[in-house]
Amino acid sequence: MKKTIALLALLFTVFSVRAQDSLPTQSIYLELGGAGLPYSFNYDFRFDKQRMDSWGMRVGAGGYATENDSFFSMPVMVNKLYGKGPHYFEMGFGFTFFMFDEDSYSYSYCANGYYDTNGNYICTSYYTEESTYEFILPVDGSPSLMGTMNFGYRRVPVDGGFTWRINLTPIFNNNGFWPLYAGVGFGYAF
Repeated sequence: MKKTIALLALLFTVFSVRAQDSLPTQSIYLELGGAGLPYSFNYDFRFDKQRMDSWGMRVGAGGYATENDSFFSMPVMVNKLYGKGPHYFEMGFGFTFFMFDEDSYSYSYCANGYYDTNGNYICTSYYTEESTYEFILPVDGSPSLMGTMNFGYRRVPVDGGFTWRINLTPIFNNNGFWPLYAGVGFGYAF
């Protein structure tokens, strides 16, 4: 037992000294809204481990499943931080791959018709409407891609620890552009 405690204390000391010598250029966080669409768990890192105000990348995954439908998203973005710790302006661009499966339905109704001599209603043409999937913008089916941009504030403590962000995340696809989508994230920088 004493050996285990000593080993844990040694590892804690080594990681504490290492953390003081290096910048928190990596983070993991949960984002609500944003590029992951409803939500996503993300990993973010800087390409240059010596500078926080540099280019980096994030990769994430999110989704849900219910009895009637399911959704999976994977945001991938390149981003750049501007500023000095702990306050940064973040700007980025990328895409979100997503798939969904929902119970589709269709229904038909008579667009016009007439009554015959026996009093029976005869329909001359039917109108059919099918369900379509939309996440703010109409999508053409599953799987699909949504383009994303990112403009926002990120707080990263100089020594690492609790980090948070708030972003304006415009999204776009071949059916349109939605500039007012946003996200908020909370996580841990190391």
